[in-house]
Amino acid sequence: MKKLLLLLLLFLGLIGTASADIVETNTLKLKTLNACESCNLQVANLSGADLSGANLYKADLSGAKLYKADLSGANLSGANLSEAILRGANLHGANLHGANLSGANLSEANLKNVDLSGATLCNTITPWGTDNSGC
Repeated sequence: MKKLLLLLLLFLGLIGTASADIVETNTLKLKTLNACESCNLQVANLSGADLSGANLYKADLSGAKLYKADLSGANLSGANLSEAILRGANLHGANLHGANLSGANLSEANLKNVDLSGATLCNTITPWGTDNSGC
């Protein structure tokens, strides 16, 4: 029983490492190509990054740190940004159509000309307060 538990813990540790490696690889891909469609960027630290015009269509950015990142004109349609930290981010002209922003922090973010149609806002901190319109 102890050996089985040890093997299980080792296996879970390897999965976590593999997942972290994927996120690191995808982060480098994004920074190099300014695009990473449908990729895993969960809990990636992209604070302060220049991602203006980036194509992040259907990317998983759940829990990502995007504090003060420049996402102006970025395509984030269908992206999962749940629990993401976008405080102070520049999203001017970004496409967030159909994005999941549940639990995201958008305080102090520039949301001018942002397409939020079909986006899920639930316990989302916005410049106008907590928005629960999509719960």
